[in-house]
Amino acid sequence: MPAVIPCDIAIVGAGLAGGLLTLALKKKRPDLDVRLIEGSGRIGGNHLWSFFASDVADADRWIVAPLISYGWKGYDVAFPGHARTLEAAYYSIESERLDSVVRAALPDGALMTRRRVLGASATAVVMADGDRVEAKGVIDARGAGDLGLLELGWQKFLGRELRLAEPHEAPRPMVMDATVEQLDGYRFVYCLPFAATRMFVEDTYYSDTPELDQDALSARIDAYVAARGWQVDTVAREEGGVLPVAMGGDFEEYWRSGGNKVAKAGMRAGLFHPTTGYSLPDAVRTAAMIASATDLSGAALHDLTHRFARSMWRRRGFYRMLDTMLFKAAEPAERYRILERFYRLDPRLIGRFYAGRSTMTDKARLLMGKPPVPIGRALAAIRGAS
Repeated sequence: MPAVIPCDIAIVGAGLAGGLLTLALKKKRPDLDVRLIEGSGRIGGNHLWSFFASDVADADRWIVAPLISYGWKGYDVAFPGHARTLEAAYYSIESERLDSVVRAALPDGALMTRRRVLGASATAVVMADGDRVEAKGVIDARGAGDLGLLELGWQKFLGRELRLAEPHEAPRPMVMDATVEQLDGYRFVYCLPFAATRMFVEDTYYSDTPELDQDALSARIDAYVAARGWQVDTVAREEGGVLPVAMGGDFEEYWRSGGNKVAKAGMRAGLFHPTTGYSLPDAVRTAAMIASATDLSGAALHDLTHRFARSMWRRRGFYRMLDTMLFKAAEPAERYRILERFYRLDPRLIGRFYAGRSTMTDKARLLMGKPPVPIGRALAAIRGAS
């Protein structure tokens, strides 16, 4: 017999955005009956999320602090003509950690895994088995809406956590090693030293297409690891993914594609950095905002999240313009020059860029001087993005 399950807040989708939102609500509003609904058996899937300390406001650090698996005081970048160490704190969160922390925060019955959702409205969630969750407010965080409504490039990657036979001796993360052969757009390798004999290695591309050739990337990771002299004992974990890099599109149509009149969070709300595709900073901001809201009705949550997402989209036109220059003004094999130039700038500017909080002075500095792409193409790309 199908059941009707009442609650205060129903969160659909237990990925990063849904998990952070659940933790924030349970911490700030422990009196609320919060239900977290997920189609798989795990919270967060199989992912590693990394972020700079400057990505998260001091007032919101309580949301992510219990989740951090690893942290470093600085990081390295390397390009054919420039290498640098930046003194900026950098952190990583493992999906296993998110899963365990969220489960510990929820009472029995509040986590509803392996439940396929047929539809969600502002106040109800309908399951494939006929059960229905009736809530005062629903927030949909099930992942991206119709990305075909946006003009996109792609950041795609394959990453492996390796257990090594001998210590690697790398003191810091290598956030971008672009000294590798430039293939399929801007390519770099990303390395995180988890422990003396544990290293996460990711092969990443800023590509015109979303197709991910896992066999090719796997072989390139093997070649990179061999060139570094690292001997692999075992592969502990592997993950691949494709993230959108936004150049334009219709925000309102994208919002409606994820469900009309229902509150949204994460990628479903279009809340991701246009250049990196990363959603963690916005997911933290969204969680803090909702946990502090006084009206958690379905209509109020819709208006709150729509207003926030629309505001962030409008404020980030500058980043979409830069993305257009990267993908349309630069030849794929020459795209690394844009990032090489970027990483010669003030570390504070770099930090604000990744946090999506670039100042007007930052924006002027990023556009000053001769661009590392043909000027005619750069101007045409800017005109096309305006």
